[in-house]
Amino acid sequence: MKVYTGTGDKGKTSLFSGERLLKSDRRIDAYGEIDELNSFIGAVKASWEINEPELDAEIDRIQEWLLDAGAWMATTPGSGSAAHLAPFTEAPAASLEQAVDAMSGQLPELKAFILPQGHLSAANAHIARTVCRRVERRVISFARDEQADQPVTDTLRHILVFLNRLSDYLFVLARYLNKQHGVDEPLWNAD
Repeated sequence: MKVYTGTGDKGKTSLFSGERLLKSDRRIDAYGEIDELNSFIGAVKASWEINEPELDAEIDRIQEWLLDAGAWMATTPGSGSAAHLAPFTEAPAASLEQAVDAMSGQLPELKAFILPQGHLSAANAHIARTVCRRVERRVISFARDEQADQPVTDTLRHILVFLNRLSDYLFVLARYLNKQHGVDEPLWNAD
């Protein structure tokens, strides 16, 4: 199978549900941002120097959820293709909350703002966090414009909550990775 097809050479691409849209369409932009976030999360995992199989598996699950979210964003609601997708429920966000609580329990209380740096893996987690916030803004913008006349679908609402929790997770992950690598958290000197 060839990687290139040439079908996008005129600036259009296909959704999973078959419609062809401009590559600049808000829907395409939103799931493209999800793909970018997924790649940054892969860089976080690739840059840590710790052996934590559970954390490895957790990141893999997050990347799978991001692929699921992207698939939903690439499918027109109500299309026949939507029936082939795994439901996107509140479970991913709930799982992230548990992971945040578990990591937070191993960290000192945060009493000051920290600078987004430290070990390379922590710095990458901070980058992923900011990309996640941008993704969330793009998906919110898409939802507002796409569904102005109707309520947001449960799937889209669950994706939005998941993205919000994911940015929290990535912040705590950055702190956790600094701790696991023996790097002090750099504090913001507000003087």
